[in-house]
Amino acid sequence: MIALGRIMAVATAGLGAICLAGGTATAAAPLTAPTEHGATVKAAAARAAYNGSCGAGYAVVNSADIGKIGTVYLTYSASTGENCVVTVRAVKGTAVHMVASLGLGTNTADVIDDGYYTSYAGPVFLDGRGMCVSWRGEINGEVAGKNWTNCEARIR
Repeated sequence: MIALGRIMAVATAGLGAICLAGGTATAAAPLTAPTEHGATVKAAAARAAYNGSCGAGYAVVNSADIGKIGTVYLTYSASTGENCVVTVRAVKGTAVHMVASLGLGTNTADVIDDGYYTSYAGPVFLDGRGMCVSWRGEINGEVAGKNWTNCEARIR
């Protein structure tokens, strides 16, 4: 397992696709939820805001909600060809088990940040030029992500 820091891996040959950049994520409006006693209170938004931890030049190209406790973001830098994944909690709190992982094709285990964090896991980086990527995030046992995404038609 690889922990903290900027982690890079170069794509190996074989998959032949082109990663797409573009798209944006928007924050959802705060949710209201009943309490045990029937009163309504403001709850944290299900979608955690992307925190910019991948750095300058990275744009959100995909995301997946992790239940109501956070969001995993896939970002891409057109200038470097790198993808980056970060898992962000909706509400910062006591450290819990969190994972951010990114892989090529259907492998989500190429680059992993796995540990106990209060607000986010990652960022993890992988050169995604010419490849489809698979990515996931986990917060305290809840998992979300996608396989074989953000790629273009195979080059013949």
